[in-house]
Formats: sequence, structure tokens, C-alpha cells
Amino acid sequence: MTTTSFNDGWSVREKTSIFEALQGGAAEAVPVRLPHDALIHRDRSGTAGHTSHSGYFPSSTVEYSKALDIPEEFRNKRVTLELQGVHRDAMVYVNEVFASQRPFGYSTFFVPLDAFLNYGASNTIRVESRNHEDSRWYTGVGMHRDALLHVTDLVHLTPTGVQITTPDIDARRAVVEVATVVQNESTGTAQRSILTVLRDAGGHVVATDTAPVTVRAGASSMTRQRLYVESPQLWNVESPSLYTAVSTLLDAASPVEQRETIFGIRSIQLDPVDGLRINGTTVKLRGACIHHDNGILGAAAIGRAEERRVELLKEAGFNAIRSAHNPLSQAMLDACDRHGMLVMDETFDMWTVGKSAFDYALSFPEWWERDVEAVVAKDFNHPSVIFYSIGNEIPETGNALASDWGRKIAEKIRSLDETRYLTNSINGFVSVLTDVAGLMAAQGGGGAPAGVNDAGDLMAMINSSELVTEKTAESFAIVDVAGLNYGDSRYVTDREAFPNRIIVGTETFPTHIDVNWRLVEENSHVIGDFTWTGWDYLGETGIGRMQYLAEDEEAVFAAPYPWIAAWCGDIDITGLRRPASYYRETVFGLRQQPYIAVQRPQHYGARQQASQWTWSDAIASWSWDVATGSPVIVEVYSDADEVELLLNGESIGRSPAGRDNSYRATFDVLYAPGELTAVALTGGFAESRTSLRTASNDVRLHVAADRDQLVDNTSELSFVTIELRDENGTLVNEDDRLVKVDVGGAGTLQGLGSARPDTTEKFDAKEHTSFDGRLLAIIRPTGVGAIVVDVTAEGLEPVSITLNVAAEDNH
Repeated sequence: MTTTSFNDGWSVREKTSIFEALQGGAAEAVPVRLPHDALIHRDRSGTAGHTSHSGYFPSSTVEYSKALDIPEEFRNKRVTLELQGVHRDAMVYVNEVFASQRPFGYSTFFVPLDAFLNYGASNTIRVESRNHEDSRWYTGVGMHRDALLHVTDLVHLTPTGVQITTPDIDARRAVVEVATVVQNESTGTAQRSILTVLRDAGGHVVATDTAPVTVRAGASSMTRQRLYVESPQLWNVESPSLYTAVSTLLDAASPVEQRETIFGIRSIQLDPVDGLRINGTTVKLRGACIHHDNGILGAAAIGRAEERRVELLKEAGFNAIRSAHNPLSQAMLDACDRHGMLVMDETFDMWTVGKSAFDYALSFPEWWERDVEAVVAKDFNHPSVIFYSIGNEIPETGNALASDWGRKIAEKIRSLDETRYLTNSINGFVSVLTDVAGLMAAQGGGGAPAGVNDAGDLMAMINSSELVTEKTAESFAIVDVAGLNYGDSRYVTDREAFPNRIIVGTETFPTHIDVNWRLVEENSHVIGDFTWTGWDYLGETGIGRMQYLAEDEEAVFAAPYPWIAAWCGDIDITGLRRPASYYRETVFGLRQQPYIAVQRPQHYGARQQASQWTWSDAIASWSWDVATGSPVIVEVYSDADEVELLLNGESIGRSPAGRDNSYRATFDVLYAPGELTAVALTGGFAESRTSLRTASNDVRLHVAADRDQLVDNTSELSFVTIELRDENGTLVNEDDRLVKVDVGGAGTLQGLGSARPDTTEKFDAKEHTSFDGRLLAIIRPTGVGAIVVDVTAEGLEPVSITLNVAAEDNH
């Protein structure tokens, strides 16, 4: 068998009807390289039909085309196209004949091409996709994940035909079971054998086995091999050791097909006393919910972008991610395996009750089973995956009869994979929403009851109610772990009411992490917390923004155009950690150095309105364009007993911090340029300190690539950070300006943008305005050689860096 990337050589254009095309109305096709998002560079607007959910992007229907040369000798082969994600309602045509479809935008599916091919000739593959009011966040549109082409003999391994489990592990040895499916599409009985070789991370052979298999014509057969690895290196969060299984299909003694499968040896256990155990050790989940988009790349799941997100989340203190609210890409799962990131892979955001006018609920009754099969097939060999979530805030979970859909999904997954646990991310408020609406209507629509201060309090009150307990009982009984969205008010009471119930906070308010994490630590049946969100995302605009209101102005939930991002992530859309991230790291006990965050002094004293997802409007800077003596609020995050704040060496005062004071010391300061220092003190003794310094007027461009040595493949990227800094390296955050990036040589500018959540600028131009002194340029190789990146801004010395691209080693 040969498996090759099918990402190159595509073109995309706006889809038009066949009648419009006859009249010359067809749009011009543009060459693209997959993974690709055909929506991210479209014009946004605040006009009708452009909603806050999607980030004010338009609806779109596109078609991708690619030529495929098929040699004559392929007549006795099987040619299969693998598409790992097309959003959404994909329609696949081969030589203009319908070949396949897939409504769900996140499922891997396989398209057998043989019946449609012209041998010894060029063939055309065309893939249509569309988006239109089908989601509650930005989805992008198009072939946003990888494509592969498989060419096999008529007797071959099936595309997902190698599944590996490790059912029995101790220090001396591990049992590795390898199940391999062989399919026979020839007209005669086939006698073959499977040679399986296990290699460790260093490439050393640690076990081998050969098994014969006889397969009738038109049938398939499975072989199961038990191999034994001595002194196994176990996969875990701190040491993600991986092995490779090399499966070779032999005809007599001749190899006819070979496949490599990466796997890990690890065990997982679950109970209310010891919680979640990996390899016998209890692990608390420090979790991040993440959406699927890659910021200024849009929905394109380019391999390096997926891996970078995992790396940065891990560096920020997270050890687990929840895919919200659709299955992760193959590329991100591979990265989670390599970097030791645990995964809760989520299936759907809706079942039969739609949340948007044209969402997947319209396809769910017919397609759910095939999409569940696709999730399990994708995840099966990944040691990072420890949970499947069967849904997110599904209204049916509050109805005993409708919740049977959850039972069907759960039992389907269990029939395919018994090695992992199931949860359902249930928001009790959503589960009883119709009941709550009825009660409010009966009360005259008076809103929240007396004593309830905000939406978060209302959600907590309803989540902990007997109504939710009763209505969700069956849905929770279906799964192994009760996933609670904003249900921390149930953590303690459920321990007594449901002694066998294990809980995970599948979605929590970022502002509650200090309280929630204490609940996680103090309750063995609560195994972790997943914040909304670990990484900021496009769409659901401004749910985490701080609103500054005039005296007679009312707050609104969704931010108006030109807002593009939710602005609620610990990490912004360019990959920069925001202050909430350092606060969380402190709460987790992973950071001892104090962190200083300064609220923007321009808004001092303003009337503010925050949501439950809103962090303070603060950044780590002491460079402000305000008059000396202007009042400013300084926050210091620390696990120490107290914090002393110094301005230019003189004490401003001390304030308690640490766990009993929500890890936060707050100071009112009169601004003066210079150095602001926070000293963390415990027992009266200084433990650590950190400082912020005022930047000078000597502004310079600072340009740095995360990697300057690349390889020529479609998964590769270099992330180039562009910052405005002074001669001492201090960030200049209040002198933003237009920056131009030119890319020459063996690469292209894939995206350029800032984290500004309300930008009107697009991410495909050569020029973009910095935000808080920063920009991100993303460079994608187009061949072997040097890439020269030139960065310029008016009034500043230009900077040039060189990236080198080597040929990919395919051995």
C-alpha cells in the first residue's frame, strides 16, 4: 500500500449553480493547499444575516477541485480518498459523478474512487461544502483538515483496520493486543499472514509475532495477536512514552502492504475514592475547553498549528483538553500523544433539538451512528484519549424518553471501544430550560428570583435544584462520569446523594477557578475542572469582554460588529498568555513567582459590566499614555501570604494574598513612570519578586520565529512574533502602528494578525496593525530553500529574518 498526502494541487472557488455557470457567472478558482479555510478571508459585516455567533462572517458555499492522474496499472488496485474533515454538508464528485457525502463537518470519511476512475488518464475530484447558520461559533468552511490518498492491492488492510489495546500491565511486562482486519476484494480466496513488529521510541524491536489469515472472496477477516513487551515504558502526562507497531501484510514471504501505528502503554482506572488513576497514580484534570479554530488561520487544522496549541496549553499548566464541541483533528491527537496532554473528545453539540436554524440536528437521526464510528476509529490508538463526551448541553438530557438518544450513543461507543470512559457535558439549566421558562412565564416573566444577582447565580441555583436532580437522573446514569457544565454547586451535595457518582467539571467559569479548584482538591469524587476557555476563539463575540457603559446604557451579551473573538480565553488567538492564565497557574500550585496585571488606566472609575467569563481588563505593563499621578488599579496574583508593592523603590503598601484571599492582592496606585515591583512574602520573609518597567520612546521592531529550520510538507509552519520593544527589550504597548510583512523565497505568508478582539482588519493582507505592541505572522513553506521574512513599519528600522526549508525525509 502507498499512502500519500493529498493536500496539494487543489483550487477553490465560490460555488455557483450549473445555470449561472452557463451564463458565465462562475467564480475564478484560486490555488490552495490543504488544510484550508475558505471563509476566514471573506468580508465581515454587521448587516442582517451576519451574526455574532459566527463572528459576523457571511454564509458561504464553495467547491474544491483537483486533478488526479491514474495510471493504467491501477486497474487491479483499490484507490481510496480519505478526508479528515470538511465543514460541512460535503458532497464529493469524481469526474462529475456523485461519489460520497458527509453532513457532519468534523468526521473522517473514506471515498472509494475505483468505480468512477478513468485509467491511464487524468481524473477530477470535486468537493463541495457550505456553512449557513449551522453553529453557535465560527466554523469556517471547506476542507479544513488533511486529505490522504490510499492505493492498495485487492487484498489489503482496511483503512482503520489496526487497533491496539494494552489490557494487562505490570512493571515486568505489558500485554499488547493488536487486532488487524484484512479485506479481500478479489474473486478468489486469499491466504496471507500478518507480521507485527513493535518498536520503542528509539526504534529498537521489543516484540514480534506472525499470524496466518485466510480470507474468502468478498469478505474480511480479523487477526488478534498478543505480544509481550518487557519492562514497558508507560505513557503518562509527565513522560509520554510512545511505541510503534509496524504491521506488514505478507503474501507468502513477500510484503505487499505495511502500516505504522503509534500507540502508548498505559492503564486508566476510575472510582469515587481514588478518582482518576493513570498507571495507578491519581491525576486531577487541569483542563482547558478549546474550540477548533486556529485564530488568524481560521478553521484550518494545519499540523504545526495544532501542535503549537498543545505545547502552549501544556506550558500554561493544563494537562487535559476537552474538544468543544466536536471531535478533535487527527493532527491535534497526534500532538497530544507526543506531549502528554489528556483528551476528552466530544462528539456533538446537538442531537435532535437544533441550536441553530440549519445545524447538524437536521442530519443527526440518520447520521449519528456513522459519525460515532468515525470518532472511535480515529481515537482508538491514541493513549491521550481517556474520555468520550457524548454531547454538550443537550436539551434532551432533561427528558427521560429523549435521553434514550444518549443511551444509544453510549452503548454504540462501548460496543466499539471498552477501554475508555464516557461522560456527557450536561448543563442542568439547559436540561430544564423549558421548565424554567414555564415557571418564569407563570410568575409574569419577572426574570431571576429575589436574591439572585446575575446569570451565573441563577444557573448555579437551578443546577443544584431538585428539579435538575430529577430530570437529569437518567442521563447521568447512562455514563461513567457526570460531566457538569457550570454545575459546581452540585459537587458536594452529590457526594452524599449519589455516593457512586464521579464528577468532572466539563465547563466552568474562569472567574471561579480558585473556588472550583479547591473543590477538586478536597473531593476525591471530583476528578477535574475544564475552564471556558483555555484558548480564545472566533465567534460568540465578546462574551468575555469588559463593557464600559454610559450612565443610561444597558449591557448586552453579544458584542456588536466589528468584534470577531469571544475574548474569554486564557490564551489569546495568537498564542499569547493573558493574565488569567498566570492566575490559573498560581491556583494550580504551579507558579510561585508573583504576577502583576495592570488595569487599563484610561477606564479608571468607569461604569463596568462583566460577564461570568470576563477577566479584568488588565495586562502586564507599566507603560501608559496617561499623566503622572493618574489613578490605576494594580492586581498581583500570588500564593504567598501577602504582597508588597514598590514603585521606584518606595513601598505602596502590603495586601494579603494566597489561597484565603483568592490568590489576589489589589492596589490603588498613582501612576509614575519607572519600575513597579511586587514582592511575595510568607511569614514576613520575601520569597520571590517580579517587576514591570516603563518603556522608553526608543521603539524598535523585535522579530522572532518559533522555529527557523523547517521541512517541506503541508503540516509545516513557522510562527513569527513581531513586537514593538525599546532598547532594553521592554514591550511598548501604547504605540501601536501598521506593520508590513513581505515573504520571499520558498514560502508564503499564510496569515498576519493581532489578538485585537474587535478588529476590522483581515488576516490575509501584508499589513496589519499591532495590538498591545504585538502581531503574529504565520509562514508556510512552499518548497525547499530559504524563506526571507522582511518586517517594516514607518519610522522604525526594518528587520529581516531567514528560515530554512529542507526536503522531507520519508524514511
